[in-house]
Amino acid sequence: MRSVKTGAVVGLLCVLVILLAGSAIAGKLQQELVQQSTIEQVMKRGVLKVGMSTFVPWAMKDKTGKLIGFEIDVATRLAEDMGVKIEFIPTKWAGIIPALLTGKFDVIIGGMSVRPDRNLKVNFSIPYDYAGQSLVANKKLAAGFGSLADFNRADVVISARLGSTAADAAKRFMPEAQKRFFDDEAQVIQEVVNGRAHAAVASAPLPAFQAIKYPDKLFMPMQGTFTKEPIGFAVRKGDFDTLNYFNNWIRVTEAKGWLSDRKQYWFETKEWEGMLK
Repeated sequence: MRSVKTGAVVGLLCVLVILLAGSAIAGKLQQELVQQSTIEQVMKRGVLKVGMSTFVPWAMKDKTGKLIGFEIDVATRLAEDMGVKIEFIPTKWAGIIPALLTGKFDVIIGGMSVRPDRNLKVNFSIPYDYAGQSLVANKKLAAGFGSLADFNRADVVISARLGSTAADAAKRFMPEAQKRFFDDEAQVIQEVVNGRAHAAVASAPLPAFQAIKYPDKLFMPMQGTFTKEPIGFAVRKGDFDTLNYFNNWIRVTEAKGWLSDRKQYWFETKEWEGMLK
């Protein structure tokens, strides 16, 4: 009986030791995760690295090759308020989330719509903007078209950017149409300008701008947008310190009216058009 009791006591002690060791390891890992907070790394480094891709008027290059646009203003202001420098890292949209996860940059600030499938891979901040998809069409190929139903046909070709919510919208709202996806937004539009696609799906206000730019070839078959999408910063999962800072920065900056001012300038005026090539 004594040996049985002794064995039970020893077993219990072993379990306690394992539990305590496990707790210590978990605590250490948690401490390491806190120490690895992106926001702290940025402050120590003195540079905020931002992943982005070119979308008019979210981000584009001016005559000198300098990046300009709504997202560029937002990221630059964020870095200024943090007291650090800004480094933009242009990345193909289809691979921008994998690049974030491998540490190529600290955050994605690139007009990224908050989607459940993306949220499985990254954490999103609260929305700092809302976007929507619209159509710009070829005047000859889409003559007489005026609704999504007109484009939802097997003999219609739709172009959109690979990996974007525009591509998702094309698949969802025009499942019967043929789809052509490209890495570059300029290619998406050029496909319609050259008459190889009936229409392009893209985030507003790009389609409207393109219809103005090519009045003899393009037109807007529908006014406004046919989707509404919240836009947020994307960060690596589990980094709640960084997410907390970004959320509060958005709230404060929004309350000051700065975000709405910048949105109005880039999306509702063409004052910046002279800055482009």
